[in-house]
Amino acid sequence: MSGAGPAYDGAAAAYDAVASDGAAYDAVVLAGGAGRRLGGVAKPEVRVGGRALLDRALDAVAGARRRVVVGPEALARPGVTTTLEDPPLGGPVAGIDAGLAALGAEAADVVVVLACDVPRAGEVVPALVARLAGAPEADAAVALDADGRRQWLLGAYRRAALAGALDALRPGGVRDRSVRSLVAPLSAVAVPAGGAAADADTWQDVAAFDGASEGSGR
Repeated sequence: MSGAGPAYDGAAAAYDAVASDGAAYDAVVLAGGAGRRLGGVAKPEVRVGGRALLDRALDAVAGARRRVVVGPEALARPGVTTTLEDPPLGGPVAGIDAGLAALGAEAADVVVVLACDVPRAGEVVPALVARLAGAPEADAAVALDADGRRQWLLGAYRRAALAGALDALRPGGVRDRSVRSLVAPLSAVAVPAGGAAADADTWQDVAAFDGASEGSGR
């Protein structure tokens, strides 16, 4: 992980004014991993800045019409749908599939997909939704991290395109498929997010985010 500190390159913030148009979206928050790099603890419940990572993720998509958490029932939050791929621990692609299924046919045309371990995702989500709204030719708008890598689990997707990509994988099964295989057919625009796209994957990462949160008051 890099860029855990409060510095933010500001590029994504350029879309803030556009994001205020209230574009409708639903959200799928992925919270079903095994947390191996954290010693097997429940990563969604790890606290950064005094709040569980899952709660920070749900805060990041508070503007969604509907929110679905893909994870065990123990992670259930009031007013939020909880579901889980079957069998569990099927990987993020299986989790996205389960999340879209839980949203059902009434899902919004745009779905934000968010891994629960990105503590500063709330700084980026409005920009992602706005960027996609401004790019009708694109299937997705995804965060670009401080190292110039696309973070596909911090993105806004056109539901129909995402569902189509999942269907294309279905003959071989969606379990244990790579995210890269899912997004390969999608056209995506990038939103520079700098350190706001960094994840808390290790205890060192968590400590860095904690220190940054204390220093910034977040």
